Amino acid sequence: MKVFYDRDADLSALRPKKIAILGFGSQGHAHALNLRDSGMDVRVGLRKGSPTWDKAAKQGLHVLETAEAAKEADIIMVLVPDEMAGDIYKDEIAPHMTKGKYLAFGHGFNIHFKFVQPPKDVNVFMIAPKGPGHLVRSEFVKGRGVPCLLAIEQNPSGDTEKIGLAYGCAIGGGRAAVIETSFREETETDLFGEQSVLCGGLTELIRAGYETLVEAGYAPEMAYFECLHEVKLIVDLIYEGGIANMRYSISNTAEFGDMTRGKRVVNEGTRAAMKQILADIQSGKFANEWIAEYRAGLPNFKRLRKEAETHPVEEVGRKLRSFMPWLGSDRLVDRSRN
Repeated sequence: MKVFYDRDADLSALRPKKIAILGFGSQGHAHALNLRDSGMDVRVGLRKGSPTWDKAAKQGLHVLETAEAAKEADIIMVLVPDEMAGDIYKDEIAPHMTKGKYLAFGHGFNIHFKFVQPPKDVNVFMIAPKGPGHLVRSEFVKGRGVPCLLAIEQNPSGDTEKIGLAYGCAIGGGRAAVIETSFREETETDLFGEQSVLCGGLTELIRAGYETLVEAGYAPEMAYFECLHEVKLIVDLIYEGGIANMRYSISNTAEFGDMTRGKRVVNEGTRAAMKQILADIQSGKFANEWIAEYRAGLPNFKRLRKEAETHPVEEVGRKLRSFMPWLGSDRLVDRSRN
């Protein structure tokens, strides 16, 4: 495994290139603004009538329709939602994928599962920040960076690693680390982490803990604090120095309970479920299920999202957070801007 830093990159190789950022969501806004602030020639490609068009324009970025941005760019970074990328590529990007261009992604999903199949004379790379786009932007502004993963899928021009590394450093990744990987490894580990630990696993654990306490007669507010609010306090300690750092900081009582009870919750049944989740990712079953859901109009997705948004832990949380107005200052996510 190779690890690169700012000192390893040649940003002068990137400056003559016209870069199109397709999409202006969490990652799109961060890439576009960080590249611009690093002195790169950036334009943003969006569909006509996109609600993010004005947001990008207000940030002083040059905004074009997707096909026009793809046509004039040397480097096309695809940061639209995974489920949309295949159709957008076919209809608006593919006609402009001429020999020697660079097609880039912030996640390996569509290349690895072959929903996008670029011509062989096009360079293909990935720069995947290991953090949400809002953090990629906020860390960059502070003079820091979020680690990035770099993968090369096609390299007909012979300089794709050089261009990809420069791109990763221009968005701040080289301030932390740019780590070499493959499209397959990034895609499968990313999906697994999201589904079993970071998003799916964590949110279900929070809700199950909340429901257990409330069903036992404890106040919803107490359940919220113990099972959701304090998650950040624990995760910050783990983020700072690993699990051992967290255990050093908590009480002996908490540490003993952690080490003797945690495996009752995450047990062999949990591990078996994780292995099945990984198998579904590796086989492409999950990817095909997700694309089929999108093409059907997202009926299950919309139903599940609505159910989640109306869960009692969300209602209690809104009330309790109103008592802590400082939580609203310096927000990573400001929906009016990004």
